[in-house]
Amino acid sequence: MEPILSVRNLSTWFYMEEGIVKAVNEVNFDLHENEVVGIVGETGSGKSVTVRSIMRLIHKPGKIVDGQVIYRGRGKEEDILKLPEDEMTKIRGEEISMVFQDPLTSLNPLYTIGDQLVETIIQHQDVDRKTAWEIGIEMLKKVQIPEAEKRMMAYPFEFSGGMRQRAVIAIALSCNPKVLIADEPTTALDVTIQAQILDLMRELQKEFKTGLLFITHDLGVIASMADRIIVMYGGRQMEFASAEDIFYKPMHPYTHMLLRAIPRLDKKQDKLEAIPGQPPRMIDVPNICPFAPRCPRRLDKCTKELPEFTEIEPGHYVRCFNPVIETKKSEAIANE
Repeated sequence: MEPILSVRNLSTWFYMEEGIVKAVNEVNFDLHENEVVGIVGETGSGKSVTVRSIMRLIHKPGKIVDGQVIYRGRGKEEDILKLPEDEMTKIRGEEISMVFQDPLTSLNPLYTIGDQLVETIIQHQDVDRKTAWEIGIEMLKKVQIPEAEKRMMAYPFEFSGGMRQRAVIAIALSCNPKVLIADEPTTALDVTIQAQILDLMRELQKEFKTGLLFITHDLGVIASMADRIIVMYGGRQMEFASAEDIFYKPMHPYTHMLLRAIPRLDKKQDKLEAIPGQPPRMIDVPNICPFAPRCPRRLDKCTKELPEFTEIEPGHYVRCFNPVIETKKSEAIANE
Protein backbone atom coordinates (compact mmCIF):
# COMPACT_ATOMS: atom_id res chain seq x y z
CA MET A 1 0.00 0.00 0.00
CA GLU A 2 1.33 3.40 -0.97
CA PRO A 3 1.94 5.92 1.82
CA ILE A 4 -0.41 8.89 2.12
CA LEU A 5 2.58 11.21 2.67
CA SER A 6 6.20 10.84 1.50
CA VAL A 7 8.93 13.23 2.62
CA ARG A 8 12.10 13.13 0.51
CA ASN A 9 15.40 14.93 1.26
CA LEU A 10 13.60 17.77 3.05
CA SER A 11 15.99 20.57 4.04
CA THR A 12 15.05 23.87 5.66
CA TRP A 13 17.59 26.57 6.49
CA PHE A 14 17.39 29.94 8.19
CA TYR A 15 19.52 32.74 6.77
CA MET A 16 20.64 34.80 9.77
CA GLU A 17 23.13 37.67 10.03
CA GLU A 18 25.49 35.38 11.97
CA GLY A 19 25.33 32.65 9.34
CA ILE A 20 23.10 29.87 8.04
CA VAL A 21 21.12 27.82 10.57
CA LYS A 22 20.65 24.42 8.93
CA ALA A 23 17.63 23.49 11.03
CA VAL A 24 16.58 20.45 8.98
CA ASN A 25 18.77 18.44 6.63
CA GLU A 26 17.79 15.65 4.23
CA VAL A 27 14.86 14.23 6.20
CA ASN A 28 13.18 11.17 4.64
CA PHE A 29 10.16 9.14 5.78
CA ASP A 30 6.76 7.81 4.73
CA LEU A 31 3.46 8.01 6.59
CA HIS A 32 0.69 5.52 5.84
CA GLU A 33 -3.03 5.76 6.39
CA ASN A 34 -3.98 4.82 9.98
CA GLU A 35 -0.31 4.89 11.06
CA VAL A 36 1.36 6.91 13.82
CA VAL A 37 4.93 8.09 13.18
CA GLY A 38 6.63 9.76 16.14
CA ILE A 39 9.43 12.32 15.86
CA VAL A 40 11.52 12.70 19.01
CA GLY A 41 14.65 14.57 20.03
CA GLU A 42 15.99 17.34 22.22
CA THR A 43 14.87 20.94 21.90
CA GLY A 44 16.41 22.39 18.74
CA SER A 45 16.79 19.02 17.00
CA GLY A 46 14.57 20.07 14.07
CA LYS A 47 11.29 18.32 14.95
CA SER A 48 8.94 21.29 14.72
CA VAL A 49 10.70 22.82 11.71
CA THR A 50 10.23 19.51 9.88
CA VAL A 51 6.46 19.47 10.31
CA ARG A 52 6.08 23.21 9.71
CA SER A 53 7.97 22.70 6.45
CA ILE A 54 5.50 19.99 5.47
CA MET A 55 2.66 22.46 6.11
CA ARG A 56 4.58 25.24 4.33
CA LEU A 57 4.49 27.40 7.44
CA ILE A 58 8.12 28.52 7.18
CA HIS A 59 8.61 32.28 6.95
CA LYS A 60 11.63 34.52 6.39
CA PRO A 61 14.47 34.24 7.25
CA GLY A 62 13.63 30.56 6.87
CA LYS A 63 13.51 28.81 3.51
CA ILE A 64 12.85 25.26 2.32
CA VAL A 65 15.98 24.80 0.23
CA ASP A 66 15.48 21.25 -1.03
CA GLY A 67 13.22 18.23 -0.99
CA GLN A 68 9.77 16.98 -1.86
CA VAL A 69 6.62 16.35 0.17
CA ILE A 70 4.46 14.00 -1.90
CA TYR A 71 0.84 13.93 -0.78
CA ARG A 72 -1.38 11.19 -2.22
CA GLY A 73 -4.85 12.53 -1.74
CA ARG A 74 -7.63 14.26 -3.66
CA GLY A 75 -7.38 11.41 -6.17
CA LYS A 76 -3.87 12.32 -7.30
CA GLU A 77 -0.22 12.51 -6.32
CA GLU A 78 1.35 15.94 -5.92
CA ASP A 79 4.39 17.65 -4.43
CA ILE A 80 2.76 20.13 -2.08
CA LEU A 81 5.97 22.18 -1.87
CA LYS A 82 5.37 23.21 -5.49
CA LEU A 83 1.65 23.94 -5.27
CA PRO A 84 0.36 27.52 -5.64
CA GLU A 85 -0.59 29.07 -2.30
CA ASP A 86 -4.33 28.94 -3.04
CA GLU A 87 -4.07 25.18 -3.66
CA MET A 88 -2.05 24.72 -0.47
CA THR A 89 -4.70 26.63 1.46
CA LYS A 90 -7.27 24.05 0.36
CA ILE A 91 -5.06 21.22 1.60
CA ARG A 92 -4.42 22.82 5.00
CA GLY A 93 -7.27 21.91 7.30
CA GLU A 94 -9.18 19.85 4.77
CA GLU A 95 -6.50 17.28 3.88
CA ILE A 96 -3.69 17.93 6.39
CA SER A 97 -4.42 19.46 9.80
CA MET A 98 -2.15 20.50 12.63
CA VAL A 99 -2.52 20.66 16.43
CA PHE A 100 -0.02 23.04 18.01
CA GLN A 101 1.66 22.94 21.41
CA ASP A 102 -0.20 25.92 22.88
CA PRO A 103 -3.93 25.98 22.05
CA LEU A 104 -4.11 29.69 22.91
CA THR A 105 -2.01 30.45 19.82
CA SER A 106 -4.45 28.44 17.66
CA LEU A 107 -7.70 29.90 18.98
CA ASN A 108 -8.87 33.46 18.34
CA PRO A 109 -9.83 34.98 21.72
CA LEU A 110 -12.41 37.28 20.10
CA TYR A 111 -14.59 34.49 18.66
CA THR A 112 -16.53 31.69 20.30
CA ILE A 113 -15.41 28.08 19.97
CA GLY A 114 -18.52 27.44 17.86
CA ASP A 115 -17.76 30.27 15.45
CA GLN A 116 -14.22 28.97 14.93
CA LEU A 117 -15.44 25.41 14.35
CA VAL A 118 -18.13 26.57 11.94
CA GLU A 119 -15.70 28.80 10.00
CA THR A 120 -13.35 25.86 9.44
CA ILE A 121 -16.16 23.50 8.40
CA ILE A 122 -17.75 25.97 5.97
CA GLN A 123 -14.36 26.83 4.43
CA HIS A 124 -13.62 23.21 3.57
CA GLN A 125 -17.05 21.58 3.20
CA ASP A 126 -20.01 22.46 1.00
CA VAL A 127 -22.51 22.95 3.84
CA ASP A 128 -24.59 25.82 5.21
CA ARG A 129 -24.07 27.40 8.63
CA LYS A 130 -26.84 25.40 10.33
CA THR A 131 -25.34 22.09 9.18
CA ALA A 132 -21.84 23.26 10.09
CA TRP A 133 -23.07 24.18 13.58
CA GLU A 134 -24.51 20.67 14.02
CA ILE A 135 -21.24 19.11 12.83
CA GLY A 136 -19.37 21.33 15.31
CA ILE A 137 -21.53 20.10 18.19
CA GLU A 138 -20.87 16.48 17.20
CA MET A 139 -17.13 17.14 17.05
CA LEU A 140 -17.13 18.64 20.57
CA LYS A 141 -18.97 15.52 21.74
CA LYS A 142 -16.36 13.32 20.05
CA VAL A 143 -13.56 15.07 21.94
CA GLN A 144 -15.55 14.53 25.16
CA ILE A 145 -16.37 18.14 25.96
CA PRO A 146 -19.48 18.08 28.21
CA GLU A 147 -22.54 20.17 27.39
CA ALA A 148 -21.34 20.55 23.81
CA GLU A 149 -24.29 22.69 22.68
CA LYS A 150 -23.64 25.18 25.47
CA ARG A 151 -19.86 25.12 25.02
CA MET A 152 -20.21 26.14 21.38
CA MET A 153 -21.14 29.60 22.70
CA ALA A 154 -18.11 29.84 25.02
CA TYR A 155 -14.93 31.83 24.36
CA PRO A 156 -11.45 30.26 24.64
CA PHE A 157 -10.70 32.02 27.96
CA GLU A 158 -13.68 30.20 29.48
CA PHE A 159 -12.04 26.83 28.82
CA SER A 160 -9.30 25.17 30.87
CA GLY A 161 -6.02 24.24 29.16
CA GLY A 162 -7.14 20.66 28.59
CA MET A 163 -10.53 21.77 27.26
CA ARG A 164 -8.88 24.24 24.86
CA GLN A 165 -6.66 21.48 23.52
CA ARG A 166 -9.72 19.26 23.02
CA ALA A 167 -11.38 22.11 21.11
CA VAL A 168 -8.30 22.51 18.89
CA ILE A 169 -8.35 18.76 18.17
CA ALA A 170 -12.05 19.03 17.30
CA ILE A 171 -11.29 21.85 14.84
CA ALA A 172 -8.37 19.91 13.33
CA LEU A 173 -10.50 16.79 12.78
CA SER A 174 -13.71 18.56 11.76
CA CYS A 175 -13.05 18.03 8.05
CA ASN A 176 -11.80 14.43 8.46
CA PRO A 177 -8.23 15.11 7.23
CA LYS A 178 -6.08 12.31 5.83
CA VAL A 179 -3.04 13.51 7.82
CA LEU A 180 -2.97 15.01 11.32
CA ILE A 181 0.21 16.63 12.67
CA ALA A 182 0.46 17.05 16.45
CA ASP A 183 3.36 19.27 17.54
CA GLU A 184 3.94 18.54 21.24
CA PRO A 185 0.19 18.86 21.95
CA THR A 186 0.42 17.89 25.64
CA THR A 187 3.53 19.78 26.79
CA ALA A 188 1.60 22.61 28.49
CA LEU A 189 -0.78 20.24 30.33
CA ASP A 190 -0.48 18.51 33.68
CA VAL A 191 0.15 14.76 33.74
CA THR A 192 -3.46 13.68 34.34
CA ILE A 193 -4.88 15.84 31.54
CA GLN A 194 -1.96 14.84 29.32
CA ALA A 195 -2.91 11.16 29.63
CA GLN A 196 -6.54 11.97 28.78
CA ILE A 197 -5.56 13.93 25.66
CA LEU A 198 -3.24 11.13 24.49
CA ASP A 199 -5.99 8.53 24.96
CA LEU A 200 -8.40 10.77 23.08
CA MET A 201 -6.01 11.28 20.17
CA ARG A 202 -5.39 7.54 19.89
CA GLU A 203 -9.13 6.81 19.82
CA LEU A 204 -9.92 9.49 17.24
CA GLN A 205 -6.94 8.61 15.05
CA LYS A 206 -8.20 5.02 14.83
CA GLU A 207 -11.81 6.10 14.29
CA PHE A 208 -10.95 8.51 11.46
CA LYS A 209 -8.15 6.23 10.11
CA THR A 210 -5.91 9.28 9.96
CA GLY A 211 -2.17 9.17 9.43
CA LEU A 212 -0.70 10.87 12.52
CA LEU A 213 2.67 12.61 12.84
CA PHE A 214 3.30 13.06 16.57
CA ILE A 215 6.15 15.34 17.67
CA THR A 216 7.48 15.23 21.23
CA HIS A 217 10.66 15.40 23.30
CA ASP A 218 9.20 12.84 25.72
CA LEU A 219 10.01 9.22 24.87
CA GLY A 220 7.63 8.05 27.60
CA VAL A 221 4.75 9.71 25.73
CA ILE A 222 5.64 8.36 22.30
CA ALA A 223 6.09 4.79 23.60
CA SER A 224 2.34 4.31 23.84
CA MET A 225 1.49 6.22 20.66
CA ALA A 226 3.76 5.45 17.73
CA ASP A 227 4.06 2.57 15.27
CA ARG A 228 7.42 3.89 14.02
CA ILE A 229 9.76 6.49 15.49
CA ILE A 230 12.24 8.98 14.03
CA VAL A 231 15.01 10.11 16.40
CA MET A 232 16.42 13.51 15.41
CA TYR A 233 19.53 15.38 16.52
CA GLY A 234 21.18 18.49 15.12
CA GLY A 235 18.66 18.77 12.30
CA ARG A 236 19.23 15.23 11.05
CA GLN A 237 17.63 11.81 11.43
CA MET A 238 19.83 9.67 13.65
CA GLU A 239 17.60 6.59 13.73
CA PHE A 240 14.29 5.47 12.23
CA ALA A 241 12.65 2.17 13.08
CA SER A 242 9.59 0.53 14.55
CA ALA A 243 8.68 1.63 18.09
CA GLU A 244 9.60 -1.83 19.35
CA ASP A 245 13.09 -1.65 17.85
CA ILE A 246 13.69 1.91 19.11
CA PHE A 247 12.83 0.96 22.69
CA TYR A 248 14.08 -2.64 22.80
CA LYS A 249 16.90 -2.71 20.25
CA PRO A 250 18.20 0.85 19.65
CA MET A 251 21.32 1.08 17.50
CA HIS A 252 22.38 4.72 17.61
CA PRO A 253 24.38 5.80 20.69
CA TYR A 254 22.20 8.90 21.00
CA THR A 255 19.03 6.80 21.21
CA HIS A 256 20.69 4.59 23.85
CA MET A 257 21.60 7.61 25.94
CA LEU A 258 18.13 9.15 25.59
CA LEU A 259 16.57 5.95 26.89
CA ARG A 260 18.93 5.79 29.86
CA ALA A 261 17.90 9.34 30.81
CA ILE A 262 14.27 8.29 31.31
CA PRO A 263 13.07 7.58 34.90
CA ARG A 264 12.26 3.90 35.44
CA LEU A 265 9.49 2.57 37.68
CA ASP A 266 10.73 -1.01 37.57
CA LYS A 267 14.27 -0.23 38.68
CA LYS A 268 15.75 1.79 41.55
CA GLN A 269 17.78 4.77 40.30
CA ASP A 270 19.85 7.05 42.49
CA LYS A 271 20.14 9.52 39.62
CA LEU A 272 19.34 9.78 35.94
CA GLU A 273 22.12 9.31 33.39
CA ALA A 274 22.36 12.72 31.74
CA ILE A 275 23.93 13.06 28.30
CA PRO A 276 27.18 14.99 28.77
CA GLY A 277 27.96 18.09 26.74
CA GLN A 278 25.66 20.46 24.87
CA PRO A 279 23.63 20.24 21.63
CA PRO A 280 25.47 21.63 18.60
CA ARG A 281 25.38 25.32 17.74
CA MET A 282 23.34 25.20 14.57
CA ILE A 283 24.96 28.12 12.72
CA ASP A 284 27.23 26.94 9.89
CA VAL A 285 27.33 23.35 11.20
CA PRO A 286 30.23 21.33 9.71
CA ASN A 287 29.31 18.35 7.55
CA ILE A 288 30.18 15.73 10.19
CA CYS A 289 28.15 13.63 12.62
CA PRO A 290 26.39 16.25 14.80
CA PHE A 291 26.48 13.95 17.85
CA ALA A 292 30.22 13.17 17.61
CA PRO A 293 31.39 15.65 20.33
CA ARG A 294 29.09 13.97 22.90
CA CYS A 295 29.32 10.37 21.69
CA PRO A 296 31.13 7.71 23.78
CA ARG A 297 31.49 5.48 20.70
CA ARG A 298 32.95 8.04 18.28
CA LEU A 299 35.68 7.08 15.86
CA ASP A 300 38.22 9.36 14.21
CA LYS A 301 36.20 9.61 11.03
CA CYS A 302 33.08 10.67 12.97
CA THR A 303 34.68 14.10 13.40
CA LYS A 304 35.72 14.29 9.73
CA GLU A 305 32.73 13.15 7.69
CA LEU A 306 28.99 12.58 7.91
CA PRO A 307 27.76 8.97 8.07
CA GLU A 308 25.10 7.90 5.61
CA PHE A 309 21.57 7.12 6.79
CA THR A 310 21.81 3.36 6.29
CA GLU A 311 19.29 0.52 6.53
CA ILE A 312 21.16 -1.89 8.85
CA GLU A 313 18.22 -4.24 9.32
CA PRO A 314 14.93 -4.34 7.38
CA GLY A 315 13.08 -1.14 8.23
CA HIS A 316 15.75 -0.01 10.73
CA TYR A 317 17.80 3.00 9.57
CA VAL A 318 20.78 4.45 11.45
CA ARG A 319 23.20 7.32 10.79
CA CYS A 320 26.32 6.05 12.54
CA PHE A 321 29.79 4.67 11.75
CA ASN A 322 29.83 2.64 14.97
CA PRO A 323 26.24 1.59 15.78
CA VAL A 324 25.31 -0.64 18.71
CA ILE A 325 24.56 -4.04 17.18
CA GLU A 326 23.17 -6.50 19.71
CA THR A 327 21.87 -10.03 19.28
CA LYS A 328 19.45 -9.69 22.18
CA LYS A 329 17.05 -6.96 23.13
CA SER A 330 18.53 -3.98 24.91
CA GLU A 331 17.69 -3.26 28.51
CA ALA A 332 17.20 0.42 27.60
CA ILE A 333 13.43 0.34 27.76
CA ALA A 334 11.18 3.36 28.26
CA ASN A 335 8.24 3.42 30.63
CA GLU A 336 4.95 2.56 29.02
